[in-house]
Amino acid sequence: MIRQETAWVLFAAGVIFLAALFLGVWKWQQSMSSPDGTAHRYVNVAHNSALLYSFATSAVVAPLVQFSGWPSAVNIIAAAAVVGMFVVTIANYVRLGIEGRTDNQMRDRKTSLRGVRETLIIGEIGGTAVLLTGFASAQL
Repeated sequence: MIRQETAWVLFAAGVIFLAALFLGVWKWQQSMSSPDGTAHRYVNVAHNSALLYSFATSAVVAPLVQFSGWPSAVNIIAAAAVVGMFVVTIANYVRLGIEGRTDNQMRDRKTSLRGVRETLIIGEIGGTAVLLTGFASAQL
């Protein structure tokens, strides 16, 4: 039997993977209608990142949660931070793909993204570090 919080992480991984499949259809449609046979750069990035993040969620985050020594609340908050940042990142790539105005979000940014980037760094690295130390404390 898996822990309840692990089940939620695996569910999130499935939702992200399903989103990746739909993004793949969008990518394919753009490729088919494009003169050069390619989708917009950020449509491609959104599809690829959703695939990678879904597997990172199921293959890394879920086992760390399952075998963590931390209380459920700590695991839930840490996993939500990591997975939440994955989803925010994918959503941003989708937005950039829909807008279609840039092929480089850093070069063509209109506002400072420093706060957003710092939040992503803290959420992804911090959440993973919490889960990894919970795993290490219980399993090593």
